[in-house]
Amino acid sequence: MISSTSPSDKSARADALGAAGQQPARSRAPRSDHLSTDSARVLNEALAGQPEIRPEVLERARALAADPSYPPAEVIRSVGAMILASPDLSEDES
Repeated sequence: MISSTSPSDKSARADALGAAGQQPARSRAPRSDHLSTDSARVLNEALAGQPEIRPEVLERARALAADPSYPPAEVIRSVGAMILASPDLSEDES
């Protein structure tokens, strides 16, 4: 199970801020919506310059697939233990 890194009870945090007497800073004047696609364009151009298949990564994958000791037994045991410890969501009655 993946645990959340954010608190599940946001109302307690809001109460704490209100009790401290501090209000969040607000912008001085409303701004109009703005969308810039320059970053997306630059990213797409950089991706277009990359090879679709990277031979060094493919060779590494082939080597790992051929290695009978990969993944290590400790990793398999650890993943198995995590699976066994996770809740069965099909039985959740909430």
